[in-house]
Amino acid sequence: MANVTPADVKKLRDTTGAGMLDCKNALVKADGDFKEAEKILKKQGLATADKRSGRATNQGAVFTKITKDKAAIAELTCETDFVAKNEKFRETGENIAGMIIDQNLAEINDALETRVKEAIAILKENMTLKRIKLVNIAENEIVVDYLHNGGKIGVLVKLTCDSAGTAAKEEVKTLAFDLALHVAAYSPSYLNRDSVDQAYLKEQEEIFTDQAKKLGKPENVLAGIVKGKINKHLSQICLLDQGFVKEEKTPVSKIVQQTAKEAGGTIDVTDFTYFMVGQE
Repeated sequence: MANVTPADVKKLRDTTGAGMLDCKNALVKADGDFKEAEKILKKQGLATADKRSGRATNQGAVFTKITKDKAAIAELTCETDFVAKNEKFRETGENIAGMIIDQNLAEINDALETRVKEAIAILKENMTLKRIKLVNIAENEIVVDYLHNGGKIGVLVKLTCDSAGTAAKEEVKTLAFDLALHVAAYSPSYLNRDSVDQAYLKEQEEIFTDQAKKLGKPENVLAGIVKGKINKHLSQICLLDQGFVKEEKTPVSKIVQQTAKEAGGTIDVTDFTYFMVGQE
């Protein structure tokens, strides 16, 4: 039997929202396998299927920068909130975002790591550049950023239009900003249903099937129940299926269509990025 530590139990509890004892029992049953324990809790209905893995535990901030043809986002963490608010720390994060664009970086390189080490030498506190992303922007595209809670959450949203003229319209800019607010508030896992990982979808189907069987319904009814649960789950984790932040009864996809009609062109949400400090 695997040695289950209190730290393991707490980590599973933070991820799933289940009780401490339930988490411990699940870890014991899973022989210490974290992912298997999480799956066990979901099957028991003790963890929500749409719970995002990882919670903010580190200090730090997310930094963004947008130019005419590129956008960058980076997560820089540190040990204390005091340092996270320090001017040198903020300057370092902003410089890193600029370097990502200037050097066209898709991955963290030695130059970025050196910049972090320079800040560590000054601030005397451990810091880590956790992740970065570079987004290219074409003439017919628009990318907006949004930082929430002092930069604890950072978002980029990219819209692709039929023309540069459509992308430049005020209603399209407003939509892009509102969608960035939406992503910050609802943290979708996927853009649309087609982008959902099939292995993940199969796992959820197994979980919902196990849950449905416990209802004691006839076999011919189970398929419909599972399908309904899957559709509801997808509407919670897919950006285009979620209820719009300013009009929750209307899906994001419909709001995009309405704005495209007003703008006299076409609009597609083609990419979004959600970084939350400390999220695994």
